[in-house]
Amino acid sequence: MMNTGVPRLIFWELTKRCNLRCAHCRAEADESVFRGELSTVQVKRVLDDIASFAKPIMVLTGGEPLYRDDIFEIARHAAASSLPVALATNGTMIDERIAREIRGAGIRRVSISIDGAAAPSHDGFRGIPGSFDRALNGARHMRAQGIEFQFNTTVTRRNVDEIEGVLRLAEETGAKALHLFMLVPVGCGVEIAETDMLSREKYEEVLLWFYKKSRETSLEFKATCAPHYYRIIRQEAKKEGRAVSVETHGMAAMTRGCLAGSGVCFISHRGEVQPCGYLPSVAGNVLETPFRDIWEHAPLFRDLRDLENLKGKCGLCEYRAFCAGCRARAYYATGDCFDEEPYCVYVARRARS
Repeated sequence: MMNTGVPRLIFWELTKRCNLRCAHCRAEADESVFRGELSTVQVKRVLDDIASFAKPIMVLTGGEPLYRDDIFEIARHAAASSLPVALATNGTMIDERIAREIRGAGIRRVSISIDGAAAPSHDGFRGIPGSFDRALNGARHMRAQGIEFQFNTTVTRRNVDEIEGVLRLAEETGAKALHLFMLVPVGCGVEIAETDMLSREKYEEVLLWFYKKSRETSLEFKATCAPHYYRIIRQEAKKEGRAVSVETHGMAAMTRGCLAGSGVCFISHRGEVQPCGYLPSVAGNVLETPFRDIWEHAPLFRDLRDLENLKGKCGLCEYRAFCAGCRARAYYATGDCFDEEPYCVYVARRARS
């Protein structure tokens, strides 16, 4: 029987409500989707179920999670259950009082979305003027309270030339980490895929830049929704004649590229459990089935854990155990999440012969 392992990261979309109108958001602007949020009691029950068999990092996200009045009660409950807690926010609602509440709730790190090196690009992407300045102000409040924070940046054609500036901004602001998210065409992201998705070649170029900068900066670096970064790490390390060590722990927990359904999962505001927030296939619902049962027995998760199910060049690739390709982008391209990653330039040895 295949080893189910335990989850390392769980992203919980506690609400779809938000104060911004981001161009790439996986949540589409339909008021009906806001209904059905799990109650405080229901959330706590699921947290208890998770804590009974694993201690993953719980990333409380949205929408904008600070829209929930019980967000800090939920965070305290998770922390009291020895679950490491992170908060993913756009940063615009964080003032001195909220920063103190975050610290008091036992939240270990806050991620703030920064999608440009200056206001015009960030605000244009986020849909609301002033959101850049308010996000940076939120970061300053985090720093004043001694709370670790990181910048999350979604890379698109409109901001790819500003990534170096975002890195400098993260360093100057006192961020602990910079996480790059490569755009996944889902939700509103489908609408901007043609105009904003990087080409496969540019994608590779950005990841190579990211690797080189990771060797120069003191920031923690992590490429998200970019599984072939783990191929690039190995290729570049081989060129440099050094051993590869990429497994990370703590708030940077990662072992390989796409961990959807094998080390990572997503819980929607309605309790639906998905392999990740960008792959809309549902493995079960925590209102109907205990989370542990879904994690250990859902056929979708079982299939995603078996790399023999990968098709096309991903199935042939010698790096598949380290990369596995983005299952969400494969789903977007063909409707089959096991198909080959469409935004990868690498051609596997077996595919060449």
